[in-house]
Amino acid sequence: MQLQQLRYVVAVADTRHFTRAAQREHVAQPSLSQQIRSLERELGAELFHRARGHISLTDAGEALLPLARRILADTETARREVQEVAQLRRGRVRLGAPPSLCAGLVPDVLRAFHDRYPGVELMVHEDGSQDLVRALAAGELDLALIITPLPGQGPVLAAAELLSEELVVVAAPDAPPLPRRDRIRVEDLRGRPLAMFRRGYDLRELTVAACRDAGFEPVFGVEGGEMDAVLGFVRAGLGLAVVPRMVAARSGLRVTRFAPPGLHRTVAVAHRGDVSPTRAARELQRILTERVALEDGGPGPDSRP
Repeated sequence: MQLQQLRYVVAVADTRHFTRAAQREHVAQPSLSQQIRSLERELGAELFHRARGHISLTDAGEALLPLARRILADTETARREVQEVAQLRRGRVRLGAPPSLCAGLVPDVLRAFHDRYPGVELMVHEDGSQDLVRALAAGELDLALIITPLPGQGPVLAAAELLSEELVVVAAPDAPPLPRRDRIRVEDLRGRPLAMFRRGYDLRELTVAACRDAGFEPVFGVEGGEMDAVLGFVRAGLGLAVVPRMVAARSGLRVTRFAPPGLHRTVAVAHRGDVSPTRAARELQRILTERVALEDGGPGPDSRP
């Protein structure tokens, strides 16, 4: 049974005439008749009484007609639905990102995407990179921004570097100046209280690792927060914090950069390697790349953004 055959059946039922039905369907009348005969053979029943000058439905035709109309209507609905998704008038994108990027880069990207494609639903999942990788592998996300390299990332992911993000130190605007106002070394954080992120937070692991590489254990003035909470702790004078430069630029806090070679983290955009991203996901990745190019740069040393 073919959709074309069902369309011909509906056309004959509507017009009660094979020639007019063929004209409506823009097909030669013999071809239309042949297709209907083929369908009748397949079904094992005649669909029309064919009297000269009078065409009417048989009982089998009466049974098939509403089903044919429904199948054709559902097919048209499916066609429109797929076209709307393909043309980004509808759809969904599930993006995962660390909370630090959700506080900086991600809102601007999502706003730009929504402005262009308001019919596409956006879903954001905040978590650490390891958990985001697991969510990608499980098919729970379409894209994720992850901090690389990741141990055991595995071949299931396809990841492309998005940016090398500079990390800086933020302090309360009225905090005592750091030893070097223009640049700071990791060693200068020795003994200074830090406002520290919760366990499992990528920035916590990176900050602690940098301090240990410099030969000391960091001192936590307060710990356990997400990005907004940590910035609030810094603003309240409870300690310094190491944060991405893009976040610092929006924080209203005093910003000091690290002395060369500086402290950086690499952000990649990843998706499952065995599944092609949807068009909506590919477009979101393109906008991410555009936005990173616009964001390149940031506050100067010890600036007050």
